[in-house]
Amino acid sequence: MNTNTKSGSLLMRARAVAVAAGRGFVLALVTLPGAVLGFTLTLTSISLIPIGIGFVTTPWVLTGVRAFADWRRVVAAEWCGVRIPSAYRPIPEDAKPWTRTYAMLSDSATWRDLRWLQVDMTAGFVTALLPAVLFFYPLEGFAVAAGLWRPLSHWGGYWYGFVHVTDQTSAFGAGVLAAAILAFAFPLATRALDAHFRLTRAVLGASQGELAERVRVLTETRRDAVDTSAAELRRIERDLHDGAQARLVAMGMDLGTIEMLMDKDPAKAKELIAQARKSSVDALAELRDLVRGIHPPVLAERGLGDAVRALALRLPVSTEVSVELVGRAEAPVESAAYFAVSEVLTNAVKHSGADRIWVDLHHSEGMLRISVTDNGKGGAVIGAGSGLAGVERRLGTFDGVLAVSSPAGGPTMVTMEIPCELS
Repeated sequence: MNTNTKSGSLLMRARAVAVAAGRGFVLALVTLPGAVLGFTLTLTSISLIPIGIGFVTTPWVLTGVRAFADWRRVVAAEWCGVRIPSAYRPIPEDAKPWTRTYAMLSDSATWRDLRWLQVDMTAGFVTALLPAVLFFYPLEGFAVAAGLWRPLSHWGGYWYGFVHVTDQTSAFGAGVLAAAILAFAFPLATRALDAHFRLTRAVLGASQGELAERVRVLTETRRDAVDTSAAELRRIERDLHDGAQARLVAMGMDLGTIEMLMDKDPAKAKELIAQARKSSVDALAELRDLVRGIHPPVLAERGLGDAVRALALRLPVSTEVSVELVGRAEAPVESAAYFAVSEVLTNAVKHSGADRIWVDLHHSEGMLRISVTDNGKGGAVIGAGSGLAGVERRLGTFDGVLAVSSPAGGPTMVTMEIPCELS
């Protein structure tokens, strides 16, 4: 029974070595040409950016490199259980070529991919091929010892490793060397394949510096969210104090005066009643505006699509709204998206000189995507003090991104993406 257990264990180890050798051989066949091709095409495409061709080719090439890297991530997880998370920044699907090129080249993950391609065509190729060498090379030694040395000796002998094979005795030496290599293959072949994927993770995985930068960005966006909330509370307090509260106080004083004048001067009392009624209407309107600024009722009741449609109806510019949402996002996400759209539309009305605006909302691949396009004069940029910078900070709270395409002369397209799920 003990002998059978040892035999089964040995068979399983031999099978694991054979599987590692086959997988390593496949990887080696793909690694070298794939890495060389991807790296060469990327450098060529980037070098063509100054003459304009690179703006068209670079997104396609980098997308291919990312697909190659993602395939390696899948293989690493399935073959060796090595998890390599993908950390590419999302890019709007309908972004212009130059916007996509800029977004990809400004992503640190792109340059990490290029470093990985260089490693993959060198050390990566060696570590992928090593399991196959450790398994298949001993088979050659056994074949030489079994008689293959005879036809090979016609060329002045044959070198197997450091053994010069010229006769049967030296051929047996080659067989002994093959057996020793095979003995090393049992513990080393699977480890070599695992080392290949760990090397891939070391290069493709996010560095400590990038993680620290990610933490810094998240800290800033959360701090911006807290500051924005505090400023919003101060605005609400100020609007209540200077607006509705002042009107309600004045209305209370008018009612007190009316009470004294009811018997003495009914005409004056009637006049003050009309004034108090007008003050109540004005106070109610201010309260409704204030509530709309905090969280529009239509957003809470009917969702983001109808809220944006209602927002568009109040604009002085002709605005078309297209909505393809099969559910609703979480309330904080909807609120952030609504006020981001509101800010972008306000900027378009004030500064673009456009006479038409198009708004598109849809959800795909776990992303809420919103684009606002106008036919104005263009020139919009994300900069300090601009409304778009505030929108970017608002979206950053939810790991959202903002992309702007606004060449001189227009048109301007502002694209927003927020990762979320609909329910």
